Amino acid sequence: MREARNAISLATISALGLTQIIGYGTLYYSFSILAPGMAKDLGVTLEQVFGVFSVSLFVGGLSAPVIGKQMDRVGAATVLTLGSLLSALTLALCAWSPSVAVFALAIVLLEISSGMVQYQAAFAALVESDPRTAPRSITYLTLIGGFASTIFWPISAALMDYLSWREIYLMFAALNLFVCMPLHFWMMRKGKAAIASGTIRERERVIGAIPPEARRGAMVVVSSAFAILGFTLASILAHMVPMLGNLGLGTASVVIGSLFGPAQILSRLINMIFGTRLSPPVLAVISAALMVTGIVILGVSGSWLPGAVAFAVCLGLGSGINSIAQGSLPLYLFGSDGYGAITGKMAAARLALGAAAPFVFAIAMEQIGIGLSLFATAALGTVGMAAFISVAMSTKRSLVAAG
Repeated sequence: MREARNAISLATISALGLTQIIGYGTLYYSFSILAPGMAKDLGVTLEQVFGVFSVSLFVGGLSAPVIGKQMDRVGAATVLTLGSLLSALTLALCAWSPSVAVFALAIVLLEISSGMVQYQAAFAALVESDPRTAPRSITYLTLIGGFASTIFWPISAALMDYLSWREIYLMFAALNLFVCMPLHFWMMRKGKAAIASGTIRERERVIGAIPPEARRGAMVVVSSAFAILGFTLASILAHMVPMLGNLGLGTASVVIGSLFGPAQILSRLINMIFGTRLSPPVLAVISAALMVTGIVILGVSGSWLPGAVAFAVCLGLGSGINSIAQGSLPLYLFGSDGYGAITGKMAAARLALGAAAPFVFAIAMEQIGIGLSLFATAALGTVGMAAFISVAMSTKRSLVAAG
């Protein structure tokens, strides 16, 4: 029975891993590569394109709590399935858009669908399946999902030599419709069949480390920390390859940017092997420290190639651990009951603040230069790191008092 359950879990993680690569690659990472073509085709500035993207992130943040509640109500796999269909439709709408207004609407809908198919929903599906093993499954999933940027940044850049951004988005729509949706539908059917046959065991609840009377304050601090680090990371990722090019790294920019993905994978692999003794709050602190360090290195080194490589590696290492913390820290602190709604609220805070990140960072680079923009972003990330440190210390005190 245990071997069969492990095989099912492996199949689920593998399916989700593939859909996360496609979901993040087509709906997020490709945007910075395709944005210049979008701006030229639509007759607007690049800053205006990123402004639309920022608005879509804000709307996506507003929709996150609703999506989280629906995951608790109808199941995460059902939300994933519907999200894949909506992703395909909105990508096709983007490709067809005859005007800036239609394009803007499509991008907003695209960000809502992203919240239905990316890590928030995937983590909830793993927690629903087995709360006790969910932290380990989340690590495995993020290990696979880390390939998204490595695969889709070069692919998007290469396709731009042969296809328009509209044709590329049609290809991406097909991937979501014919690859992601069937896999999510299979997960949905598998879960319903297990419930109907009575073979699914009673799930073991996970009790959070934070006592009920302290949950509200902890939610505010943790949500704020993730939001600040999300703003920091979104600022850099949205402009990473073009920014490296503007620093004077030329054609090496795409190669350097592609190191971000392997570094994410490496951090998750290291955590999977050696990080089992580290609590989620400690992992969150480490992730923030790595991201801040990477940004500072790039600000100091400028066009120096080894510095740019170190920046991409540190940022990737920190981002990789941060993705794990986004799934495991809420489960560790607040437990498995209402996990979808809890992570939905956290995603809302993260996306609401991160909504302005691509636009603000683009304006900052234009007004004060890349170097000062990087240092300002690193300073903001340090605030998020301090918030995670306070959570780690308060959690440790709570566990000592309870023990």
